[in-house]
Amino acid sequence: MSKRPASLTRTALPVASAQRPREPGSRRGRQTAAAQPHAPPAPRKHGLAPVLARDARVLILGSFPGEASLAARQYYAHPRNHFWPILGAVLGEPLADLAYRSRLARIKAHRVGLWDTIVACERRGSLDGAIRNAERGDLDRVRRAAPALVLVCFNGQTAARAAPAWQAAGYATLVLPSTSPAYTRPLGEKLAAWQALAAVLQGGR
Repeated sequence: MSKRPASLTRTALPVASAQRPREPGSRRGRQTAAAQPHAPPAPRKHGLAPVLARDARVLILGSFPGEASLAARQYYAHPRNHFWPILGAVLGEPLADLAYRSRLARIKAHRVGLWDTIVACERRGSLDGAIRNAERGDLDRVRRAAPALVLVCFNGQTAARAAPAWQAAGYATLVLPSTSPAYTRPLGEKLAAWQALAAVLQGGR
């Protein structure tokens, strides 16, 4: 007589309990969301007042002042920006060596004005790519302040986005390479392009 095989005991394997996904409105979901706060919005910043004499013939427009310029309340205050050395070479003036007020007095004497295409915006840091919700400058304000203006120049491509509006207002425009240190084109090439201003200014004397 054959022996009855021993009964096999089935060992229950542990089963991972299925977890229901947390619903956004649940208490734990709200706690998780609270643990990951959203970044606060970028602060809204306001630019500098225009430097513009009534007899100005040329207006140079940047995009929006960097952090160094906003802190100093001076155009192109960053020490590595090429603006003052380049414009000084064009005008034949040692602008980079002068105090800021003297710089402004000299460029006004050459009938050159300064402003930016953006007068207020939201931005973190100094990069143009971080600009949000930009407010553009008032063209009529410039027309009233400088009726002799004949040429509007744009310092870099971000500023040049405003060129169509100035052209529609009847102004000749010129896009120049950016003097920003972030734009790594050689200084000599930038200066050669900026020399186009000299002919306009000499023709108005």
